[in-house]
Amino acid sequence: MIDTHDITGLILAGGRGSRMGGVDKGLQNFRGMPLALQALMRLSPQVGGVMINANRNLSAYESFGVPVWPDGLADYAGPLAGFLCGLERCETPWLLTVPCDTPLFPADLAGRLAAAAAAQGADIAMAAAPEPEDDGSTRVRTQPVFCLLRVGLLESLMRFTQEGGRKIDRWTAQHPCAIVAFDQPGDDPLAFRNANTLAELHALEGQGPT
Repeated sequence: MIDTHDITGLILAGGRGSRMGGVDKGLQNFRGMPLALQALMRLSPQVGGVMINANRNLSAYESFGVPVWPDGLADYAGPLAGFLCGLERCETPWLLTVPCDTPLFPADLAGRLAAAAAAQGADIAMAAAPEPEDDGSTRVRTQPVFCLLRVGLLESLMRFTQEGGRKIDRWTAQHPCAIVAFDQPGDDPLAFRNANTLAELHALEGQGPT
């Protein structure tokens, strides 16, 4: 098994926030608290320590009391830039990534991903969750920004990004990956609902558990 203290959490808050009008998404309030701080409080009990990946307003993020690191890649290169930043700074065998804009993610996320990685001997464990389809049905889809990564993947990711790669799934497909479906009885159907716009954020505030 993978021990809690062998996992470092990484909150991804380095995006442009384009669909929120360019605001710093991680600092937008959700139930009276910045999204990134919500994520920090939800993630901290699940892991040995937490870092934040942010590219602006660094002092605001530093006020949350954990290390803050900007991307090493230029021009807001996307979540993989955050993955790379986290793997470079991680001092534990495993890194768990979560985005700042999905405030209801599961309280047992780390445990379930770690159990699957250990059971399958995988280098990566990725969450999957039901999402609504246009016809009203639901389909379980992978949630690639919710990843448990073995730190030894750093060299592979450096090579992939240096060659211009930016898609998470193209990189993870190169390694043994356990997929963990969060669609069991008792799982919150809104756990992986993210807020891309301020309207979506405000709508999500009134839904799901606290």
